[in-house]
Order: sequence, then structure tokens, then C-alpha cells
Amino acid sequence: MNSGKVWFVGAGPGDGGLLTIKGKAAIELSDVIVYDALVSLEILSQIPKEKEMIYVGKNSGHHPIPQNQINEILLNEARKRKKVVRLKGGDPFVFGRGGEEVETLIQEGVPFEVVSGVTAGVAVPAYGGIPLTHRDYTSSVHFITGHHRKDGESTIDYPALVKLDGTLVFYMGVTAMKEICDGLLLAGMSENTPAAVLEKGTTAKQRRVVSSLKNLVIDAEEMQISAPALIVIGKVCSLSKEFQWAENRPLGGRQFLVTRPRKPGKGFGDKLRELGAQVVELPAIETVEIPPNKEFKESISSFIQRKTEGWLVFTSPVGVQVFMRQLLESKWDLRDLVFGLEKMKIGAIGSATAKELKEWGLQADLVPAKYCARELGEELARTARKGSHILIPRARKGSEELLPPLLEAGFKVDDLAVYDTCHSIHTELKVQIQNGIERGEIDGVTFTSASCVQGFVKTMDCLDYSKVQGVCIGEQTRAEAEKYGMKVVVSKEATIESMTEKLIEEYREKV
Repeated sequence: MNSGKVWFVGAGPGDGGLLTIKGKAAIELSDVIVYDALVSLEILSQIPKEKEMIYVGKNSGHHPIPQNQINEILLNEARKRKKVVRLKGGDPFVFGRGGEEVETLIQEGVPFEVVSGVTAGVAVPAYGGIPLTHRDYTSSVHFITGHHRKDGESTIDYPALVKLDGTLVFYMGVTAMKEICDGLLLAGMSENTPAAVLEKGTTAKQRRVVSSLKNLVIDAEEMQISAPALIVIGKVCSLSKEFQWAENRPLGGRQFLVTRPRKPGKGFGDKLRELGAQVVELPAIETVEIPPNKEFKESISSFIQRKTEGWLVFTSPVGVQVFMRQLLESKWDLRDLVFGLEKMKIGAIGSATAKELKEWGLQADLVPAKYCARELGEELARTARKGSHILIPRARKGSEELLPPLLEAGFKVDDLAVYDTCHSIHTELKVQIQNGIERGEIDGVTFTSASCVQGFVKTMDCLDYSKVQGVCIGEQTRAEAEKYGMKVVVSKEATIESMTEKLIEEYREKV
């Protein structure tokens, strides 16, 4: 093949959960993502940071990059033998101009695939409590573009639509709403026909106005409805109030930025999505293992040879994971540590770290009542036998509050760096997140450690932090966030479960 390949992927109308499995697989396979303005921030935050991203966003009446130039971008990237994803809001073949872009590729002999997405005309009414069909109301649904042709002429046959007696869904029709309603009225549709306009559907900021065909324009103007929005006209709109569900979820209508590092399996963001929130994932810190080195081997040897009580102390789940892997890589295992000591005990900074230890078949002997470095150090200083050797595998830049109580008590302490934390973010995502915070579209930013705050600040430089509502896991994290002028609330306990409860407490009643 003399070229790469292009995948036309429908991203759905906004809710990240509506991105298809095949669409996500195409994104992970790709080298470059060419994306639109209607691709939500939640979905953009799921794109791996190593992917090249090219923004070609178009809004109603404002096309900064013309269509012919977008076509050229796709061709040029494919000619470099790259795997290109053309990421479009909704479905690429439903009012998405995907057909025009495909024609260009066919003319140039560039291979392509189409990955269908969930179109807004189906999902947005559903999130607004409007079933498009219902046997007691209508048996057909019709999708129509509200846009005029380039010559300004409308091609909508209003008399034909009225005769269909079905549900009518108008895409991109906000600016033409009066014309659409007047056209249907003149064609004989009853002025009392239920009608709705649905703004930013499936996202945390979705709004809807349910009215009648006669009053829809006035009511929408009063609510200052703007694009992107769908107009739905038909008897089924009357079911919206009874069938509404999206706003009834505990965190429905809220969007949060989660700065916690991504973890395999179910994470914090997934818990919030189950409660109805839209979640933007920004791993403010990432961990990079420090390969087993001379310091690692010397620390283990010293720990074993002390022939006294030894404490293995962990300050994070990732510290447990990295240490165990490196121990095996260095041809040691826990038997070497246990048999070389009079007795070995294990300390964990909190419940999450203790839970990770259980995954390796280990029980923590000490977990402080308050999950923070200072409490861990002070309680360990009171608990450990005099002369004990304490080994702490953790981040190179760990909390400075852990060691002083141990050193003051005279313990032999090895502060072993097994991983580094680094901070990075894709430039495109950074701009989108900053804009979202500035516009008030992100309700809160969650911080599970002081290092997450530091990572957020380093990646989101030039941001007015006074506009950030921080939700912190503990007092040390709160103090770090307040240094930058953030508004802060703190969970009662230093656990993800307690943070989740705090989010519900703070935001549920305010929706």
C-alpha cells in the first residue's frame, strides 16, 4: 500500500459512554486524530496522550477550516502512511458530511472504514425523556436538516412532513427555528402540537424546553437556547416530564475533572459516571518506574542483614505494585525479607494501600486512623520496637512529613525511591480543559493527593485558579490547593468512597 488508512469514527453526541467499542479501538490504533468541535471534552480526555491531534472544528455559521482543507488534511496524513481517525460528533454519515470526505479518499485511492456512532437525533431525545416512537402516539420518525443550502434556499417540504404524522427531528435548526415552526403551521400542523428544543443533549449541561409548536420560539428565546441543539416536534414530546431520567441521577447535570492517575479496571471516574456525572479524566501525575539499581539492591540487602524487627512501609498502592515487581525482577521475593529478619511487619498509609497489599497476599499490621504521611510516621514511631529497621519504597519526591518522627525516634530508615512522578498533557486537551473551567462548564476538580494538585498546577499553567472548585481527599491536599487560591471542600475520610459522598452532598441539591 502506498498510503495509510482513514477511519471515520462517530463519537456520539457527548456522553463518553456512548462512544462505541469499535470507535475506541480505532482511536487506540491510530497515529493521528482529526476531530470536530462537537467531540466532547470527556471523549477527548480518553485519547492517549501520544496521539497527534488536529482540530478542524466547525460551528454553525463559523467554519475556521473550510471543508476542502479538511479533505486535504486527511489525504496528506494518509499519504504519510499514517493511521488516521476522522473523529466526528454523532454519526459521520448522518448530517456529518462524512460522505463528502469519503468521496475525496475514493478519488485518491485511499482506503477507509466507517465506524458508525450514536447519532444525536436518537440519543438526545432519549436523554430528554422523549421516545421517538410510541405505539400510542406515532409509528414513524423523520430526520431533517434545518440548515439552508449555500444559496440560502430551504429544501424542506413542510406539507409532506405534516402528512407523515410522525415525530420530526430537525438537526442544526436553532437559527431556523421560527422558519421551521411557521412552515409547519402554514402547512396545516396544529399549533398545539407538542414541540421541544434540546440543547447540549447527553452532556452534563443539557437543557430542554418543552412547549407547543405555536410557543416554542418564544419559550426557547426566553431560555436563551443556543447551538448545538435539536428540535423535536410531535406528540411524543408530551412524555418528556413523565419520562425524564438523566437529571434525576444523584450527580446528573454535573461535570467533574478527575486528576487521579488512571488505573486498570473500574476507577474513580467510573463511579462518578454511574451516579450520572460527566467525567473528564486528566491524570495530573503519571508514574515512571525507577529500574532496580545499586541503591535498590543495597537497601534490600541492608534490610535483610539487620537481623532485627523490620518494617516494610508503603505510602501508595502504586508503591506496592512497583516494589513487588522490582523485587521479583531482582531475583528476590518476600521469603528473603522474612527469613533474614527476626520479624517483619508491614505498614500502609491508608485503606487503598492496604487493599493493594491484600492483592499480593499481605495484611497490613499498621494503618493510621487518619490517612496521611504525618500520622503514619507518628504512629509507626510509637508502635515499632526500638532498633527496628524501616524500609519505605515510595516516590522519589514523597511527603516530607513522614520521616521526621521516625528519625527523631532513632530508627534506621531507608527511604527508597522506586518510581518518579511526572506531569504531562496534550496541548489540545489542555486548551479545551482551560476553556471549560473558564466558562464554568466544569463543576469541580477532584484531588486525591497533594502531588495531584501540583501536577494540575504544572499542566494547567496560566489558569485563574480562583475559578477552580477543588474537592480534596485530606487536609494536606487541601492545604496544597489553597496555596493557589482554589476554593476547596474536603471529604470526611481519606477514601474514594468518602470523596464520592462529599461530591453528592455538595452538588446533588444544587442541580
